[in-house]
Amino acid sequence: MAEYDLAEADFQVDGARVGVIAARFNHDITNGLLAGALTALERHNVKTSDITVIRVPGAFELPLAAQRLAARQQVDAIVTLGAVVRGGTPHFEYVCSECARGVMRVGLDFDLPVIFGVLTTDTMEQALERVGGRQGHKGEEAALAALETLSVLKELDT
Repeated sequence: MAEYDLAEADFQVDGARVGVIAARFNHDITNGLLAGALTALERHNVKTSDITVIRVPGAFELPLAAQRLAARQQVDAIVTLGAVVRGGTPHFEYVCSECARGVMRVGLDFDLPVIFGVLTTDTMEQALERVGGRQGHKGEEAALAALETLSVLKELDT
């Protein structure tokens, strides 16, 4: 199984402004993802005053909120967080694919790191394992991916 390397580099992100958009649906999971993302950002010296937290109803609403936040040009990176757990209908596939496509489009349209931190699991147990359990903490990993991508893009611009 491939995992994100949590060996945290010294990211060049001084003064970074980060937006974190979290879905409310499956709140037991998404609240944990949000807490982990905020912890990781603060651990890397992103000031609380430079973090914008926005809540939306569910994963499907993440791309629109990310687009509006990116358009304001007040953040350098955006982390989207949500949890979609497979059910007995095709709803899972529609929500996951369209959410991922929308989040990617915002990043490309605005030339901005927009990270897809949405869990797409078969069960709630699998989701819980990814919020500080055996599978790591995907909220922290999404925040670190935002910082690393921001750092890489800054290097590419020099």
